[in-house]
Amino acid sequence: MILDAILDNKRREVAERQQSRPLDALRAACDQAPSPRDLQAALKRDGVSIIAEIKRRSPSGGEIRPGVAAADLAADYARGGAAALSVLTDFRYFGGEDADLQAARAATGLPVLRKDFVVDAYQLYEARALGADAVLLIVRALSPTQLGDLLRLAHDLHLQALVETHSAAEVETALGAGARIVGVNNRDLDTLITDVSLAPRLRSLVPPECVFVAESGISQPEQMTALHAAGVDAVLIGESLLRAEDPMAKLAALVAAGAARLPVRGPS
Repeated sequence: MILDAILDNKRREVAERQQSRPLDALRAACDQAPSPRDLQAALKRDGVSIIAEIKRRSPSGGEIRPGVAAADLAADYARGGAAALSVLTDFRYFGGEDADLQAARAATGLPVLRKDFVVDAYQLYEARALGADAVLLIVRALSPTQLGDLLRLAHDLHLQALVETHSAAEVETALGAGARIVGVNNRDLDTLITDVSLAPRLRSLVPPECVFVAESGISQPEQMTALHAAGVDAVLIGESLLRAEDPMAKLAALVAAGAARLPVRGPS
């Protein structure tokens, strides 16, 4: 399973990082990090907000946009109407680097999600030290106890967390742990099969005071319109933007579709 391989590699990587940069040094760096930007507020607005993603490759898509400069793409996304940025910092599987997050954040005023595979509390300190405003926590990758502990630590570090799920049971686990931003990944991280109907089917399980994010497989304006009608607050879009000849124009079209007023239904 690809997720198991990624997590095994990440555990080895984190162990190596802990040897080269002890936690005490990270804690000191956190104190110097820039003030956090509010991801939850950025996503909770009229219409469907877009978290635009920066990555160079993926296990499912192969090479997507090799060599792209994170700062340039972030600036284009901001001009195209993104509400927030997602930056892959995993190198082995996604071609990302920590410096990409710092460059993207410096290039815009948008909240930035560090999208990586969190397996240890060390990574939350690392994210805050880098200047991340939020982190990704994947329910499938963590025990319920780990998830709850990481959410509490994220709060203490002034980080928000997008808690990613892929089933009704995982949504229940996320909410039980205290998640306030709940994502449903339409892509199965074990099989890499995408079912874009999944997120709308699970929308009703997440209370309206939380932010609901649909992830993966979204590429067309009509999908944005349908997600708006389903009550989805935000979407995370990567590959369809990154493969577009003009990512900024593609993003702007999707933003417009997600912001369109829904028809008012009269009495039947």
